[in-house]
Amino acid sequence: MDTLPPLFLSHGSPMIALEPRAAGAFIARLGPAIDAAFGRPRAILAISGHTLTREPALLAAPRHEAVYDFGGFDPRLYEMRYDAPGAPALAGRVAERLQSVGLPAHRVDAGGLDHGIWTALKYAYPGADVPVLPLGWPPNWAPRRLFELGAALAPLADEGVLIVGTGGITHNLRRIFAGGLRVDADQAVTPESLAFRDWFAARTAAADWEALFDYRTLAPHAVLMHPTDEHLLPFFVAAGAGGNGPALRIHASHTHGDLGMDAYAFGATAARLAAATAETVAA
Repeated sequence: MDTLPPLFLSHGSPMIALEPRAAGAFIARLGPAIDAAFGRPRAILAISGHTLTREPALLAAPRHEAVYDFGGFDPRLYEMRYDAPGAPALAGRVAERLQSVGLPAHRVDAGGLDHGIWTALKYAYPGADVPVLPLGWPPNWAPRRLFELGAALAPLADEGVLIVGTGGITHNLRRIFAGGLRVDADQAVTPESLAFRDWFAARTAAADWEALFDYRTLAPHAVLMHPTDEHLLPFFVAAGAGGNGPALRIHASHTHGDLGMDAYAFGATAARLAAATAETVAA
């Protein structure tokens, strides 16, 4: 199997599970494209903006179920299931990689897929037949340190492991839903969201990692788009697993005006995945 390109996928809000829109449709194409271009992953290592721990921790249960870690959304979401096999054997390999570079790693024989993981995987692999290993991570680690964490995981991509960070390229739900949950999902993209997303795409394409590590200072409207940055930080883990080279934005869309749903691929094989998905990126 060729090296699998690590990914960052924007899941937005839990409503993507009921309303896939452009991002969900893209992720539905992504799974088959990966299988066709690289072969079916033997496991998925998932780093989500919703599984947060004081130190890196691997959820090494033999089986996972969907976790409904949200409130106030459509009650139909609580009826959805995503029961996937776990990857306890992989947990030891991941812990070994982290410990080899001096990073802590804990194994927890417990399971559960937060909504950032299962809402994406239900489109990419709807059969829930690829083993999943969630990696909890510390949200107080700086982007540079999370990039280094990702770099320690890079060899796994050569071993058939698909490394997936999930979150949101922009994420300020309080701004979006200030007037209630009945917000027009088809609103035109806001200038602030578009400026932030375009800055991120340009800096990743240029492999300007120093600027990206300091995005809260340098990116336009950074604090507005990410009042807290746990939804963006998984990007840096996936990026680190892809190396220091340029990255590709392989999908760009938005919902509710502000909510960016962009996806990125990292590493030497990212271009092949971009070609396999055959998407023309547009805001």
